[in-house]
Amino acid sequence: MKLKSKERKGTSYVGILIALIALCIVLTFTSKSFLTAANLLNVSQQISTNFLIAIGMTFIILLGGIDLSVGSVIAVTGLMMGIMMKSWDLPVAASLFLGLLFASVIGLVTGLLITGFDLPPFIATLGMMSIARGAAYTITEGQPIYTFPKEFLAITGRYGGIPVFTILIMIVMFVIAAYVLKYTKYGRYIYAIGGNENCAKLSGINVKKIKCIAYVISGFCCGVAAIVLTSRLDSAVPTNADGAELDAIAAVVIGGTSMNGGEGTLVGTIIGTMIIGIVANGLNLLNVPQGAQRMVKGGIIVLAVIVDVIRRKRSQKA
Repeated sequence: MKLKSKERKGTSYVGILIALIALCIVLTFTSKSFLTAANLLNVSQQISTNFLIAIGMTFIILLGGIDLSVGSVIAVTGLMMGIMMKSWDLPVAASLFLGLLFASVIGLVTGLLITGFDLPPFIATLGMMSIARGAAYTITEGQPIYTFPKEFLAITGRYGGIPVFTILIMIVMFVIAAYVLKYTKYGRYIYAIGGNENCAKLSGINVKKIKCIAYVISGFCCGVAAIVLTSRLDSAVPTNADGAELDAIAAVVIGGTSMNGGEGTLVGTIIGTMIIGIVANGLNLLNVPQGAQRMVKGGIIVLAVIVDVIRRKRSQKA
């Protein structure tokens, strides 16, 4: 059984890697600007936000859950950090710490709504999405905050043309999350609950606690994403990260994580994030309207879920 599982993982990675390579080849021939150093560096910086959100989303979807609030949490967290730095004159480090704490608390509240009141994740996170986005518009009356301190902007600054700290943040977040999922008891519990929640309960796993922590992790990842996005744009506005939940879910599902939970890896999520980022970049280079881009992303999600359903049915028959 273990051998078959490894074979399925290998096949899954090969499939999405081939898709990524094919996508790059197509865009290379359809746009002269795609395979340039400047554009590839832009892609790496543009996917950073989705990469960070998708890490937290992987934990949630592995549990068989969903988090629709991530984009709104990023927006309100960015604005809160802006207020701390610009209006309250707090040091950058203190503002970042409080921003991460703020986003994590939102994740905790979401987790408690789901585990304490037995709300479906879809309903709880949909409600939190509306609350957080509404708060983002309310706290600044819809006005943007911009011109941040240079220490804050240095987080996403380019050195030798390379966004060094952005890439470093992505690597550190990935390594920590991958270690947690693969080598800790908590990670094993995540897969166990996603695979069969009832069996996990019977084996003595505190399912509610594990789920609650997962939403805190998702909130924390949103906080890190808010730091990176706000620093890169040098502005915090209520509309920041609008639709980010769609990109994150697409990246996780394309990367091979099952929407039913219990199966998937962060390596797959990375590849999925790259595919989504390159698709978005390619569509922009080809001057495809934003509305059509959303349609394409939605279609990709549907296709990825269909592939997952077919794959699971085949594995059950095997």
